[in-house]
Amino acid sequence: MLQVTDIDPATQSVRLGKRPHPVPLDPAFWAVLQRCLAHRAAWPTANPHVMVTKGTKAGRSPASTAYLSHVLDDCGYPPRMIRSTRLVDLVNTMDPKLVAAAFGMDPQATLIYLADHVDQETELASRTTANPLARPDDQR
Repeated sequence: MLQVTDIDPATQSVRLGKRPHPVPLDPAFWAVLQRCLAHRAAWPTANPHVMVTKGTKAGRSPASTAYLSHVLDDCGYPPRMIRSTRLVDLVNTMDPKLVAAAFGMDPQATLIYLADHVDQETELASRTTANPLARPDDQR
């Protein structure tokens, strides 16, 4: 349902549905969006949507759900896996509360994506610092 008018190139953000704030796009997603827009520009169309197909280029309707559910078939990864992978990356590199706000999620929902990520060196260093009585050779 994303339309060209929902994109703000100056801030590299998009308005998604009824979300109260524009969603900032990271460089990877912005690059993908630019490729979609370049593909769209090659077609003579007045359709306002970013994703235009042979069937929708003459009208104003969005690409069908069936089309979108199969557009990534050739890459071998389902959209849900791609979305989850992106969320894991964003939650582990940004503030999970900001990610939740940007994607319209409950803040607790982002913790699922954070749970499996532990920086072992930092975790071990913090445990040693937290317990000053621990000996360096203690292998507990």
